[in-house]
Amino acid sequence: MDLFEHSRREQTQQQAPLAARMRPETLDAFVGQQHIVGEGRLLRRAIEADRIFSSLVFWGPPGTGKTTLAMIISNSTRSHFEVLSAVMAGVQDIRRVVKEAKDRRGMYGKRTILLVDEIHRFNRAQQDALLPHVEDGTVILIGSTTENPYFEVVGPLLSRSRVFQFKPLTDEDIAALLRRALKDPQRGYGQRAVTMDEDALHHLVRVAGGDARTALNALELAVESTPPTADGTTHVTLEVAGEAIQQRALHYDRAGDEHYDTISAFIKSVRGSDPDAALYWLAKMVAAGEDPRFIFRRLYILAAEDIGLADPQGVVVVNACAQAFEWVGLPEGQYHLSLATLYLATAPKSNSAGAYWQALAHVEQHGAGPVPLPLRDKSDTFHGPLREHYKQTLGEHAGYRYPHDAPAGWVEQQYLPDGVAGGWFRPKGHGYEQTIVERMNRMKKESSGG
Repeated sequence: MDLFEHSRREQTQQQAPLAARMRPETLDAFVGQQHIVGEGRLLRRAIEADRIFSSLVFWGPPGTGKTTLAMIISNSTRSHFEVLSAVMAGVQDIRRVVKEAKDRRGMYGKRTILLVDEIHRFNRAQQDALLPHVEDGTVILIGSTTENPYFEVVGPLLSRSRVFQFKPLTDEDIAALLRRALKDPQRGYGQRAVTMDEDALHHLVRVAGGDARTALNALELAVESTPPTADGTTHVTLEVAGEAIQQRALHYDRAGDEHYDTISAFIKSVRGSDPDAALYWLAKMVAAGEDPRFIFRRLYILAAEDIGLADPQGVVVVNACAQAFEWVGLPEGQYHLSLATLYLATAPKSNSAGAYWQALAHVEQHGAGPVPLPLRDKSDTFHGPLREHYKQTLGEHAGYRYPHDAPAGWVEQQYLPDGVAGGWFRPKGHGYEQTIVERMNRMKKESSGG
């Protein structure tokens, strides 16, 4: 490296964002993820001994240290370290890295560790291109991803890797990183007269939501946008911090894990009759830009699957709210999302409508039986020898019995095919379902003369 290159690198480092400048370079400086790199943990021992021989996948939310830990590995290993961004790299880049790795191993006996950032953005062909070279040890892969690797990384590649799941940083972790940035004289604000009120720091911690990058970016914006006082001090108050980070950065990808995890939590909260939790997950989805029509579709399903006959008005309310939303739109349409959610969350619950799936399973497994003779088209109007034949074979039940002719409006009659017992519909008697159960029992009792 010549003097000009060294100077350029120093200038780039100085001009880099605070979050990049404050990136830890050693395990001792690394904050959080003690379940992965705490004292005595397997990965820490492997890094300290420079004995990483199997590929790794770092999986977790943004700003939790995945890339940082990979860079710490690069600083502590004698292996050659390469970095590819899956957003920008293609198969040609993979081939170049692999060729250089083979040459390096052949000429110098030196291993190559390849960090692929956002590996979930590689398509299957790109991941497959890595597979043989990971398998034969040409490269040791470190893949970082915010998405579930068990869905986004091809199975053969995943089976040759060890997955480490990163967790959001704790409030204590974020606070420690912010204080370090304020005191660090080389990479942070230690050489400047910067003071920060405790409530301002706690606000940044609270709103960062476990994301170190978000917290440090907010601190940088707060410091750099605040003019110093007459004595040269930059004072970051709660008001300044509030302007620097006005809203929690929601980790929500409408095509990723957060999308499915959040809608799952929403559904289960409504099913569990917890209106506060239901509103919380609803608010998260709306704030993150989820399509309200997707939420309404889930509410339509909930109204039938989990409320059903316990409150048949549930689907009516959801339908009315969905139609109202189409007329009103956002932001006022949030009232209708809230109304539909609260109605279903507080309604009595029954999954008896799911009896259909049991009936369907029976038909798929055993086939559909023939329609009983009395139920066939116009079976109650047969005359002459055919009717006499039915009567001799099946008795008086050969003809259809019209329920409205009975005082109770119900008659004992075979409606299922021979050999099919039924019994799928088992109402629990919750809410309006209790009225249905009582009415059906009453009809049967009156019809039998009891």
